[in-house]
Amino acid sequence: MGRLVKIFSRFSTYQIIALTFLGLIFCGSLLLMLPAASNIGQSLPFIDALFTATSAACVTGLVVVDTAQYFSTFGQIVIIFLIQLGGLGIMTFATLFSVAFGKKITLQERLRIQESLNQSDVQGVVRLCLRIAKYALTIECFFGTILAIRFYSLFGAKGIYLGYWHAVSAFCNAGFDLMGDFRSLTMFTTDWTVNLTITSLIILGALGFTVIEDIISKRNFSNLRLHSKIVILTTIILITVGTLMIWIMESGNIDTLGKLTTSQQVLASYFQAVTPRTAGFNTIPIDKMHDASLFMIIIFMFIGASPASTGGGIKTTTFAVILLTTWNLVRGKEDLVLFNRRIEDSVIYKAFIILTMGVIWVCCGTFFIAYFENVRFLSMFFEVVSAFATVGLSTVATSSLCEASKIVLIITMFAGRVGVLTFAMALMNRRKMNNIKYPKERIMIG
Repeated sequence: MGRLVKIFSRFSTYQIIALTFLGLIFCGSLLLMLPAASNIGQSLPFIDALFTATSAACVTGLVVVDTAQYFSTFGQIVIIFLIQLGGLGIMTFATLFSVAFGKKITLQERLRIQESLNQSDVQGVVRLCLRIAKYALTIECFFGTILAIRFYSLFGAKGIYLGYWHAVSAFCNAGFDLMGDFRSLTMFTTDWTVNLTITSLIILGALGFTVIEDIISKRNFSNLRLHSKIVILTTIILITVGTLMIWIMESGNIDTLGKLTTSQQVLASYFQAVTPRTAGFNTIPIDKMHDASLFMIIIFMFIGASPASTGGGIKTTTFAVILLTTWNLVRGKEDLVLFNRRIEDSVIYKAFIILTMGVIWVCCGTFFIAYFENVRFLSMFFEVVSAFATVGLSTVATSSLCEASKIVLIITMFAGRVGVLTFAMALMNRRKMNNIKYPKERIMIG
């Protein structure tokens, strides 16, 4: 045991986070390859098992086989277990086990927990892990019960299982479903109970646990931390704008919203505005939407959820900081001030790095898949962004992609879940101090 600890001590915090996810994915792949995991008693090919395990552990939702029809109850439980572990974070579960068995959490372990939860301070990270587990269990049980009652009226006793299964999938922003035939939730387009319950789970999971804790403890918007205020306002604006834009662009589309009443159109538009926040469910056919709507969804997927949440993307705070900083520079102001608080330059610098790395990754991924596949560009772009932002929405049959494309998406999902910056740092050696300072010289920009 001591030797194992010594080996791990050689890795940086970023590498530990990446390795734990790799370990989870590898174990999940082996379990999904077992004959017992399938309804037909055959082993799932390794590439498909790896893809499914990565999609589940990275809470994405892209699938290459029908989750409901191909996997047995055992296989479905493995998938939902991977979703729960990947959504809440392996470090969180490791902390819970350590506390349960009375093991002392070392400073090094606290630093790793801090990094995995994207916290600015190491103090209180263990207590935060315990509260995360409590919040997740409470939310999933409450909304899972609502779904179980609703599904019971449709599917009988199986509906109870479906209710809690989908509650975990929605709260963890995974997007996996058990409705079969790759339908997602299209059979519930006009069902207010299912729509509002699923969207509530998605939003709560995407807000981030630190924001949920802040709301519960402060209960007053003016008393919230700056981070929570930015997350809440950005989330409300994105959902509102998304709902209006989808409604306007798709209301005349007979294949999506055209056949629905006005209230049903608003409901479906609202659902489809929420789900690109890295959830992956859909109640209308994504492949039948107008290109303008798909492009808007791509933007929403790329932005994603919020830090310390179950979702992916570059994050709402990153988007807000970049947008407001740009507006500040246009107006000739140097400091970014929000709610009488100045944003540190290091935060702004990090936000632009994340944006740049995200754009580069998506462009490269789209290039490779466009080279491997004979599919229209927008569909490939949509697929890569969906994988990078761990969303799970798709306009093409992912199962029809070649192995090379699947590998590209697997790596993209992994990088998107651990964070593209964390992924890059994990590949690098530990930073070395350089005391040499070279002369400055100006270059022309723009």
